[in-house]
Amino acid sequence: MQESRAAEVRMPAEVRAMQEGRPAEVRAVPESRPAEPRKRVRAVLLGDRIDTSNLEHDGAVSTAPLTFRCGQGGFVTLFRYGVAVFIGLSAAEEEEMLGRLRPRLIRPVKPLEEETALIEQAPDKDEQILPGGPIVLKIVSPDQLIVIADALSKSVVLARDEREVAAVFELVEPFARQLAEHGRTFAGRRAILKHVGNALLVQHRVSGRVAVAEKPDVVWDRPDLDRLYSRLEDEYELKERAETLARKLAVISETAELLTDIIDTRRSLRLEIVIVVLIAVELLIAGYQSLH
Repeated sequence: MQESRAAEVRMPAEVRAMQEGRPAEVRAVPESRPAEPRKRVRAVLLGDRIDTSNLEHDGAVSTAPLTFRCGQGGFVTLFRYGVAVFIGLSAAEEEEMLGRLRPRLIRPVKPLEEETALIEQAPDKDEQILPGGPIVLKIVSPDQLIVIADALSKSVVLARDEREVAAVFELVEPFARQLAEHGRTFAGRRAILKHVGNALLVQHRVSGRVAVAEKPDVVWDRPDLDRLYSRLEDEYELKERAETLARKLAVISETAELLTDIIDTRRSLRLEIVIVVLIAVELLIAGYQSLH
């Protein structure tokens, strides 16, 4: 009797339900999928400069650029040329950090320029950057995160500079068209000076803000990170975009010089006309006096 009860206890619930004529309860078996840890990287151009002086943090892992731990396993990297990079932070943590950085911004940028990427840790795969996909790393270390942050920060700065240079080209195009069709410009001196100022301002911002061709300091200290930075440089086309910007800036500089020459030519022509008129008046007065 006891053995039969034990067998009944050991009998699965589904079998007992079938013997009793009841529908068996179907239990969903959870799928065992290995979780792939990923970190979201967001680079945001906040202003022309970020004042990082006296901004110390307990979880600092680097000072050039300033990098410190934030949140649950996240990192924040700040670049003095106005870019903040958030790695593995939630949306609320990012907003909190942005609020702390706003008083330190010099000439804030609106709208914000940003670049995002994903970092996937895969110990069984080689380090690679998939086209349009995540950045695959065997081991995620703070130095690797700094290299990735450096590449994304340069990319987001280039994006803004490309937009500003394109805007200056649109402003300069009417002058070039007038010179090509009529051999002269019909704009006034103030309008020409305004366009010259815009061209010089963009040239100063682009050439003096960040050296895109320079590698981050951590790469010089750790040559094993050079390959990762080279792949990031190729992925975001940093060198090609910087060279294109340099060529466009050269055109802007030449255009500014040309417009300045036009102003000088107009001024010289007016002075010559005034001098000729004064000479003519003086001759008339001298002739009139000689006759009388």
